[in-house]
Amino acid sequence: MQSDARHQKHRLATIVGLFPLIIFLALLLYVGVNAPNFMTIVNLKLVMTQSLTVVLSVIGLSAVVMAGGDDVVSGGIDLSIPATAVLCAGIVAVMTSAGQSVLIAAGGALMASMLVGVVNAVLVTRLRMAPLLATLAMFVAVVGITNVITERKRLNLEAPSIAALRDEIAFGIPLGILLVTILSLLAWHLLHHSKWGLNLQAAGGSRDAAEISGIRVDRLVAQSYLLAAFMGFVAGFFTLARANGYSPGAQDNLMLEMVLATFLGAAFSPRRIVTVWGAILGAVLVAAISIGLKTIGVNVFWTDLIKGTLIVVVVALSAVSQRVQ
Repeated sequence: MQSDARHQKHRLATIVGLFPLIIFLALLLYVGVNAPNFMTIVNLKLVMTQSLTVVLSVIGLSAVVMAGGDDVVSGGIDLSIPATAVLCAGIVAVMTSAGQSVLIAAGGALMASMLVGVVNAVLVTRLRMAPLLATLAMFVAVVGITNVITERKRLNLEAPSIAALRDEIAFGIPLGILLVTILSLLAWHLLHHSKWGLNLQAAGGSRDAAEISGIRVDRLVAQSYLLAAFMGFVAGFFTLARANGYSPGAQDNLMLEMVLATFLGAAFSPRRIVTVWGAILGAVLVAAISIGLKTIGVNVFWTDLIKGTLIVVVVALSAVSQRVQ
């Protein structure tokens, strides 16, 4: 009887965990029916290109969630990644506008991003702040710093090295897509097949068990925040390439899509946990939905409302699935 009850609970948890994916596939089907050109090669290429900044962001967020656990409230999360990306984009735009080379500007942006990662790590591992509150506070602070640096102005950027991320083709593949694919493969190996990544997952799965086995959990958590900040740094360059410069306010939409894609990606995992590949597939799906809704003429404000609602649904169903299990 107990075995049957456990089996039924597991089946129910699986069904609940799949609901977010079902909802997204239904949305894609609706878009595909109402936008006949949606499934063309050109549009699919656009979807891949538009998803790049989100893909880079979810890699960073996945590392933090793996280290701290996938409970949205008490587990690992880093909401400051989009703000870090926009900060780095702003620093590069301002410094290059002042006559500095892209390389020197990139160095300044990297130092700023690492500082954000260090502060997040200290707040969470030393001061024991809840990651949700700590990184949300950092998001607001970093956006404020960015507004001071850029004076909240649109800054055009005409750097061939950054434009190449958008325009160049390598081996028949857009350079930006190729580079992000390589980074994704490296992240997949690091987080799922290296000793460090396995320790990271052990820390997030059960902190007490990990500490008993000799794993230094706080160090791993701190390192995950540094990795997340670095991915924000890289995402900053793709933000610049996509907008052909710095545009204020890009962090808000990026945060929505990052959170949605990461937790939607758990539906691709047999154990309904956050994984790198699941989060990346989630990022592509979210980009497809965004472009699809725009294609059929849905107002951008309604699109944001839909994304916000989907975040609530995805996170709520994830919590229900875990509780059932």
